[in-house]
Amino acid sequence: MTVKVLILEDNPVARSFLCRVVRESFSDAKQITEAGDLETARRQINLTGGAQGLHGVDPFKLILVDLDLPDGNGMELLAELSQYPATKIVTTLYSDDDHLFPALQCGADGYLLKEDRFEVLVEELQKIIRGQPPLSPAIARRLLTHFRMGSGNDTQAPDSGFMKPTGFAASRPMQIEKPLDHERLTPRESEVLTYLSKGFTIKEIASLMGIKWFTVNDHIKSIYKKLNVSSRAEAAVLASKQGLV
Repeated sequence: MTVKVLILEDNPVARSFLCRVVRESFSDAKQITEAGDLETARRQINLTGGAQGLHGVDPFKLILVDLDLPDGNGMELLAELSQYPATKIVTTLYSDDDHLFPALQCGADGYLLKEDRFEVLVEELQKIIRGQPPLSPAIARRLLTHFRMGSGNDTQAPDSGFMKPTGFAASRPMQIEKPLDHERLTPRESEVLTYLSKGFTIKEIASLMGIKWFTVNDHIKSIYKKLNVSSRAEAAVLASKQGLV
């Protein structure tokens, strides 16, 4: 199956970077269309059935949307595509509430910060396949704080070719578990954590350990779960405090 992707980003360097992230995130054949402004994005969407994604026309399955564009704001497009059968992810530099929550209310299925490391963005984008919302770690923490204060914002997105991300509507307080003891980490996980703490990328760790990058990715997910953290920085700090590295 060919995954059709639309990337709306006005900065050519950032657009190229996001193309790399998409290619690394999905194993299916990809057909990536790039747009540098809202007008171009709308024109490409019209070629796939318009904002309603009319039956019989092959629509985009994934749309990455920047917010600050030369001819408007990406939220305008999100609102227009409320019925479009695609997974829509905001990719931006803005991490404040004034951008985050309006974007979710306009129908964003995820929210990623372009300043995050390449492998973090890949890991988050891959959550789409598992039906989870792609969220940068800093955004996930902001949402958690917001929901724990009892003022959640519900969003619901139309169906798409991917599994629909869920999880934005949990407005009740969430229980945070204490970090599990570091002895629960396997020798392989401890080795991966050591490399992570030293700043190596997933591909570099894979090369050093003689294993596949997706195996390293699985180890990292297990480490995050066991240590109850959501980012490389948190894992490194906890590892240092507990003498893991």
